[in-house]
This record gives sequence, C-alpha cells and structure tokens, in this order.
Amino acid sequence: MSLPLQVKLLDPRFGDRWPLPAYATESSAGLDLRAALEAPLTLGAGQSSLVPSGIAIHLADPNLCALVLPRSGLGHRHGIVLGNGTGLIDADYQGPLLISLWNRSAEAFVVQPGDRVAQLVVLPIARVQLKIVDTFIASARGEGGFGHTGVR
Repeated sequence: MSLPLQVKLLDPRFGDRWPLPAYATESSAGLDLRAALEAPLTLGAGQSSLVPSGIAIHLADPNLCALVLPRSGLGHRHGIVLGNGTGLIDADYQGPLLISLWNRSAEAFVVQPGDRVAQLVVLPIARVQLKIVDTFIASARGEGGFGHTGVR
C-alpha cells in the first residue's frame, strides 16, 4: 500500500546534491532522513544536538502518525542514537522535522552534511475511548511484568 505524503523541501540541496527521502530497499519500512547541516558537526562523547532534516511533512490524516527512529547501524557501530528515543509526528504538524542526535559512545563522531542519520516511519493510529473498570477479565499473563518469562 502506498499513501501520498505532503513534503516541503526546506533545503535546496534536495534534488540537486542529495536525493529526496527514500526507502533504501523495496521492503524498507522507513524513509531515510538526512542531516541538513551547513558544516560538519562533531558530537563529542555524551553530547547531543538538534539537527535539521531539511524537510517538513504534513500527514493530514488523523488516522496516521509518523515516527522518527534511529538507524540501527549508527547506534550499534558508532553509538549515535536519538536523544529522545523516538520522535512522534502528529498528523496536523507542519513544521520542520528536527532530529535529536545523541552520541552515547565514548568517542567523538562527525556528522557530515547529507548523512543519513534517522528514518521516518508512517503508522496507523487507533484512537481509544477510556472505559473505567474495577477489575480486568483475567489474561494468561495477568500482572507479570519485566522478565516474567525468563531468559531461557
């Protein structure tokens, strides 16, 4: 299924020096987001910075949201993750997409202009109506919390 997504290009390097956000493979779930920086950015160990993506989006459909997620290779190999864990973009937001990058490693990392630093995933939203109850109908899990099934 393919849905139209309104995108405003905020950086003139898109379409000229950089390709538009795109899926890396036919089965990729996320569109790559680039660091629309004017100059290289050195993130020291433990440092974070708000990095422009160079685009704004408008989902327009209240049944959709977008998530800004880290790129697994950057996180595993270099310690570069999102400072806020995950960015949630509501359907009515129309401002620029900013990426909170955090260097959780012990080594400095240089982000170059145009580097693919995050990904954007569009997801359906299910809205709920709260129903206050005194007890729940029993489930197999019940109140079993963190690690309740063990490791092995």
